Amino acid sequence: MKEVIVHQELEKTVVVDSPLPSPGPHDVLIKVVVSGSNPKDWKYPMFRSTPHNSGDDIAGVVEKLGSDVHGLNVGDRVAAFHEMGAPYGSFAEYAVAKDYCTFLIPDSVSFESAATLPLASLTAAYGLFDILPLPTPWRPATGAFPIVIYGASSSVGVFSVQLAKLAGLSPIIGVAGKSKQLALDLGCDFVVDYRSTDDVPAAIRSHLKPGQELLYAWDCISERGSVENLAAALAPSNGSEKRIGLVLPDLYDADKVASLGVEPKLEMVGVAHGEDPARRDFAWVFFQQLSKWLFEGKFKPHAYKAVEGGLAGVGKGLAELKAFQVSGHKNVFRVADTPGL
Repeated sequence: MKEVIVHQELEKTVVVDSPLPSPGPHDVLIKVVVSGSNPKDWKYPMFRSTPHNSGDDIAGVVEKLGSDVHGLNVGDRVAAFHEMGAPYGSFAEYAVAKDYCTFLIPDSVSFESAATLPLASLTAAYGLFDILPLPTPWRPATGAFPIVIYGASSSVGVFSVQLAKLAGLSPIIGVAGKSKQLALDLGCDFVVDYRSTDDVPAAIRSHLKPGQELLYAWDCISERGSVENLAAALAPSNGSEKRIGLVLPDLYDADKVASLGVEPKLEMVGVAHGEDPARRDFAWVFFQQLSKWLFEGKFKPHAYKAVEGGLAGVGKGLAELKAFQVSGHKNVFRVADTPGL
């Protein structure tokens, strides 16, 4: 099969021939139709100095099942979250995912749209309902419950907004830039355009009603001043715990944030494949629920752009991510567009 090896220097990224993988007992072998992409796809090869197939968002058709897989069948249309750093990632003709991170998708959802979902939606779910933790769609808030989502039109942000809406959180205050209308369309009650104000914290607080406390923030950006802005926006210290969830570590002024009475908590979506069975079960339960919402039309995938060249375009697509040239959509790669296939 053809697969992509992503290098530290993205211009060296290359399509190679590799053996067809064989699934283990709890693995699902998927014929990839479309692969999604995420910033970590260029970061992992660079920071670890280890070239590898770094794709983790799979959309395709079940080719073969491991001996202990239940609830899936060969030929099913699925999306899946591949184990980060493991062999047989999504930048390939065939990929391997764990059964608990694989879920059915309806015919109404294209493979391109499905490829935007797995990693980012699970990141949003862990952040909101595990790290913070907030009321859930299964036990929603019954009254006002303000939340601010920084990066509300990012790939994690658009799913976070929808999950917050399903969980009954209100008001949902988003922070976004040129794609702020997307955040409003998906469920934000208000959106602060960080480009149009010199005081983002005050702009966030302006959307609270008198007496409302803002104690929770979910930061889908976690760099370039976002953490500091959120720490300053949360309610003044009055004994209530203030919580910020992050997707990236250590890219903020820790002393300044601590002086505002906040200790941010880092969310790591890789715990889905870790040793804690509860985290694995969380992933399975969430993906089954996500599948149900997709069949019911209650959850929307992210917008996408199909990068020219299929697998041969992975290097270009990741370079666009690295250069912050991807906004309001996800870059995806159609395997069938690969020259020579």
